[in-house]
Amino acid sequence: MSKYEVIIYWSKDDQAFIAEVPELPGCTADGATYQEALAHVETVIQEWIETAKDLGRPIPEPKGRLAFA
Repeated sequence: MSKYEVIIYWSKDDQAFIAEVPELPGCTADGATYQEALAHVETVIQEWIETAKDLGRPIPEPKGRLAFA
């Protein structure tokens, strides 16, 4: 599990749980369940970091406030 803060909430419009990582712009995922959204966002976090490295972009350090909310 990454150390980035993850915010998970229910989206009535999408009929899914949405997981957002505020420290990584555009890093979001969804899932039919809370656990599925969390698992998906963990994958997206790794992909976000790999893409940033490939493009030579800075990778923010986790602030470490929350593991998930």
